[in-house]
Amino acid sequence: MSELLKSFLDTEKPKRKSFQLPGSYPHYTPDRPGQIEHIFLDLVLDIPHSRYSGSCTLHLKPIRTGIETLSLDAVDLIIENVKINHKSQSFDYDGQKLHIHLDLPTQAEQILEINIVYRVDRPQRGLYFIHPDTDYPGKPTQVWTQGEDEDSRYWFPCLDYPGQLSTSEIRVQVPAKYMAISNGELIDTKTEGKTKIYHWFQKEIHPTYLMTLAIGEFVEIKDKWQNTPVLYYVEKDRKNDAQRSMGKTPRMIDFFSNIFDYPYPYPKYAQVCVADFIFGGMENTSTTLLTDRCLLDKRSLLDHPFTESLVAHELAHQWFGDLVVIKHWSHAWIKEGMASYCEVLWTEQEYGAEDAAYYYLREARSYLQEDKTRYRRPMVTHIYREPIELYDRHLYEKGACVYHMMRAELGDDLFFKAIQTFVRNHAHSTVETVDVLRAIEEATGRNLLFLFDQYVYRGGHPDFKVSYSWDIDRKLAKVTVVQTQAKEDEKSLFDLKIPIGFGYVNPSEQEGEAPEIFVNSHTVRIHQVEESFYFPLDERPKFISFDVGNRYLKTVVLDYPVVELKAQLAYDPDPIARIYAINALVKKGTLPVVQALAEALKTEAFWGVRVEIARGLGKIRLDQVFEALLVGLQDGDARVRKAVIEALGTIKTKASYKVLKSVLVNGDPSYQVEASVAKALGAIAALKDREIPKPRKVIKLLKTVLETKAGWNEVVRSGAIAGLSQMNRSKAALEVILEYTHLGIPQPLRLSAIRALGVASSGQDEAQVEEVLARLDALSSESFFLTQMAAIQALGGMKTAKAMGILQAIASSTADGRVQRRAEEALQKVQKAIGSNSAMDTLRQEIEQLKKTNQTLKSRVEALEAKES
Repeated sequence: MSELLKSFLDTEKPKRKSFQLPGSYPHYTPDRPGQIEHIFLDLVLDIPHSRYSGSCTLHLKPIRTGIETLSLDAVDLIIENVKINHKSQSFDYDGQKLHIHLDLPTQAEQILEINIVYRVDRPQRGLYFIHPDTDYPGKPTQVWTQGEDEDSRYWFPCLDYPGQLSTSEIRVQVPAKYMAISNGELIDTKTEGKTKIYHWFQKEIHPTYLMTLAIGEFVEIKDKWQNTPVLYYVEKDRKNDAQRSMGKTPRMIDFFSNIFDYPYPYPKYAQVCVADFIFGGMENTSTTLLTDRCLLDKRSLLDHPFTESLVAHELAHQWFGDLVVIKHWSHAWIKEGMASYCEVLWTEQEYGAEDAAYYYLREARSYLQEDKTRYRRPMVTHIYREPIELYDRHLYEKGACVYHMMRAELGDDLFFKAIQTFVRNHAHSTVETVDVLRAIEEATGRNLLFLFDQYVYRGGHPDFKVSYSWDIDRKLAKVTVVQTQAKEDEKSLFDLKIPIGFGYVNPSEQEGEAPEIFVNSHTVRIHQVEESFYFPLDERPKFISFDVGNRYLKTVVLDYPVVELKAQLAYDPDPIARIYAINALVKKGTLPVVQALAEALKTEAFWGVRVEIARGLGKIRLDQVFEALLVGLQDGDARVRKAVIEALGTIKTKASYKVLKSVLVNGDPSYQVEASVAKALGAIAALKDREIPKPRKVIKLLKTVLETKAGWNEVVRSGAIAGLSQMNRSKAALEVILEYTHLGIPQPLRLSAIRALGVASSGQDEAQVEEVLARLDALSSESFFLTQMAAIQALGGMKTAKAMGILQAIASSTADGRVQRRAEEALQKVQKAIGSNSAMDTLRQEIEQLKKTNQTLKSRVEALEAKES
């Protein structure tokens, strides 16, 4: 083996990056001068000119006597006048903080009325004006706010941190054709000439980041839960999509009111779908804003996209986040973890236990991917640069996993009793992580600090390798468990009580009936790097299930004999255990494994396991995999067909190309399936093989997709862009992608094209790389958040110092902490990859060819061995 080949194959285990970037420092809840009891915004919007003016009145009850200066958060506002109790006061303003010098020092408990007259021209954060323009003439005119984390200070003066709760009131004057929606109840509307004044009042206390305003030519769709109005606001031509996307909301309100044992706490629940929203959704008190990308057409329902989970997530926040408010951003996992876990709970309610288990697995995998490739951090940390940095997969998905582990530890009855105690004890007040532990102890008598110490207050999770053997003479099962993450660092050991199940199958006496399956569980304490457990059993078990019910967040590698793994796939009642068996079988990679997986793809009842079977088959390098996968193309579930397509795309032969092309030409009811086909065809065409059509033929096919397949959120055409990006040595493919990065291209498609530039340029000549860099440099200067993030993602996939220069410029010039962090992380990624060169790319092609030759030889050997046996 050449030294170059050795250096390519013998890659070092990547070191995990630090969460704390340069400039991070401890953040604490600020000292407070007193309690803001009420906030009243009285605004006049000049929508055509993207500006507004008015006043902010704060009612402050001082906590102590003698305060001479009050400091408020206020960024990029034009402050015109400040009065306290109707008397003008002197002030200093530096563009970040408003310092008000009091003529008379405060008297404790004596309320001050602080009135600030101000205006804002073309705000950059906090409040956003959306307009049609020459590039997007069909875009609606809208105004909307986004306060989390600390962006409310960009649209009104306030004490802008979550621990400060007050009632609020917004009176806003807009052109008469527009509707204005805000928190709480609409207490008055008044028409004055060509304008209309909306007056909203929120009587329940909440933090500034949850104050909202949404303005547009919306249609209002009325629904209700009991006597509470449930309202959907969308553009007039999306009325049917609104009911399709949000119509389950009343049932969700009923479900969450029951599980939290606390009726929905606000006078209405509104969901407003807005254009160009920078997140998926935002749970403003009683008035959630959602991206209009969540609105579904009929065909997109086949793919079960994220909309229903998004609606459930934001609704759950009305209890966790709005009713019960975090005191400091470092405890945001409490609300985001529960809202994410409520996606699991709603899935269980609506679709059943197996769907919920698989949904939970995908949440765990999302966190595990971030932990592996990005960084590891404690869930509770107050060391960062900006609070928004905390809003990651640790906060959401790992937070959900912690709630799931609490549920596993306590059991359903005690878990929900603890959650209900927590909500009841802290309604309309602020909480920290310790309050969760206290509620659990109060409700159940259990102390779960051991769980929090391992999963919340430190980073990481256990990585288990589990092996099994059977002593036939002594009828003894031996299970050995290794915590592989602790082999080099024993400080990372976990101490957990994990159930190990031994499964038995009694065939049914009636032909055609399912066999009787039962699992005997034994709970063991696992707390060492490596330990073995011995179980005397009456007979050899059919299968072995580690962590029965998937109680703990972890990774698992099973080292079992094939016969037990096949039985586990066939009989284990837990779908996650069956998936672990699939993963272990795939590593064996033999023809009998392919045959077992092929049979399971036809007979497995749960779609999620069939998805995993298809993915697993795609990782096995045997020719027989192709035939095994073909049956999956007829699967009735679009999600399974998508996984089969992706697996066929890894085979990269003339036969797989023909099958995939026929799917694309003939069409599929699912957007996601067609998108996956388009991407897979591009990946196959990128391989240098005389049997596979030349890239120009595939480019022509994908251009046809781009010209004819417009649909929901541009899913299919984005798949075509992804396919073109795989042909990263083709100048023609790159030119097509570049065409779709220009203004005027539908936004979802344009963002996909921008993101694809990094992959598409990786095999190009210097001139094409320079063209891509110039395009990304121009794109990075656009102000739209999602465009900047797409450009950063593309630059992070390049291997040139010039990409580093652009990323450094973005990081240095942006005022947005999210953009800055992603740019810096992408810069590190490019810096690490910059050693790659064309020789490496050539080597990768050669290795692909070696793998293909090896696959052919191995397949023949497996076939011969199968005949002999």
